[in-house]
Amino acid sequence: MPKQAWHRIPALIGIGVLSIIVGFAAVIAGMSIVEHRNPFDVVADAFIPTPQQLFGVGQLRVLVVGLDYDYTANDQPFSSYSRSDVIMAVNMDFTTKQLYELSIPRDMVATLPDGTQAKINQAMADGGITEAESVVAQWLGIPGFDRYVVLRINATKDLIDAIGGVEVDVKNSNCLVSPHHCVNGPINYDDNWGHLHVHLQPGLQHLDGAQAVGYARFRHDWCSDPCRIMRQQQVLHAIAAKLQGNRLNTLLHFNSLISVFRHDVSTNFSNEELLSLAAYFSQIGPKDVHTAQVPYVANVYLPGYGDSIVPNETAKAKLVSSMLIAPPTPRPSPDPAFAAVAPSTVRVDVENAGGIADLAHDVAARLRKRGFRIVAVGNAAAGNATTTVIYVHSAIPFAGQLVRKALPSRLQAVPVIEDTAPSSIGATSPVRSDVTVIVGSDAVPDASRKR
Repeated sequence: MPKQAWHRIPALIGIGVLSIIVGFAAVIAGMSIVEHRNPFDVVADAFIPTPQQLFGVGQLRVLVVGLDYDYTANDQPFSSYSRSDVIMAVNMDFTTKQLYELSIPRDMVATLPDGTQAKINQAMADGGITEAESVVAQWLGIPGFDRYVVLRINATKDLIDAIGGVEVDVKNSNCLVSPHHCVNGPINYDDNWGHLHVHLQPGLQHLDGAQAVGYARFRHDWCSDPCRIMRQQQVLHAIAAKLQGNRLNTLLHFNSLISVFRHDVSTNFSNEELLSLAAYFSQIGPKDVHTAQVPYVANVYLPGYGDSIVPNETAKAKLVSSMLIAPPTPRPSPDPAFAAVAPSTVRVDVENAGGIADLAHDVAARLRKRGFRIVAVGNAAAGNATTTVIYVHSAIPFAGQLVRKALPSRLQAVPVIEDTAPSSIGATSPVRSDVTVIVGSDAVPDASRKR
């Protein structure tokens, strides 16, 4: 090969590599335009496995524990053999991209492995995270936890600082408990031994990590732990709000976030799992984070532990079922074609088959108010139907479903049936209906109310 050609090889390789990069970028840009998505989302989805692929399940239960800590005579913090100061059972629902967080007050009475009763936070001090997982799972009545996260002293502070702080609506306990009937005021508290200094004015403001943690830890008033948990959940929502829609920022700062995580957190999540979760949940907002705390019904005194609280077992069971076992599935978004159909273009006949006077007229009035064109109202041939049925005689897409959506809530599951035959009451009308509603007696409770 001529000498000049050898000199050209690096340049050709460079051009080739550049061409590949430009081509790849063009493909990604094209996909993002066609799919109306952020280009980085396309990259993330192409190279980062989803949680479903990694974990092989639709939801993941995680125990989150925040360690209590103290200070030595030399003012050095330590958390050896500490009880858990924060206890949260978190359910990551991969199907709906929702997070469910159930807080457990640390003073709840629980049974330890040796059969003795103690505050539930004692399990962490006795047997570490293994015993804490076992005791909390048994207390909640769930099979167990898939992963755990133990927050050390500065975990939350460092995380909030890493994302640039959060916006929090600072409230005193009166306003947390009764938001519509309260006078808000500042929060001021100093605990030199505990290194807790909280001096915040009321209202929405930007908090750095130390301020947010101070606010979340504050419990030195009449409301104590229940309001402290409410503040913790406020901060959790604020973090979700900060990260919402900022997937690029989350992934670009992933290494720094991992550094914070590894320094301040003990967990059995792998780095690959954390990256997958960060990418998958980075677009969720406060509305996708559902929080609650287990209520209590009584105070008791436990020897060696002092004042403790007894859970409301009925309420606990309901919360566990709805948040950790089988969270509700939101209704799917309507098809765009469904949303594009105007009610005024749909002609409707309403037939009374429920055997009750004016039933069809009430339903027709409701549909007319919502923009549908009512062609005919009358009685059906058979007058003893218990179930409402919708018949569609038109090629208008989703006409029957659109009419059903306008009916009372109890009728949202009535059948929609394709039927080319016109309704009996509208057979002689010069205008043929698109939809016929055969109103059964199941419409009575709502149809009889004034619209």
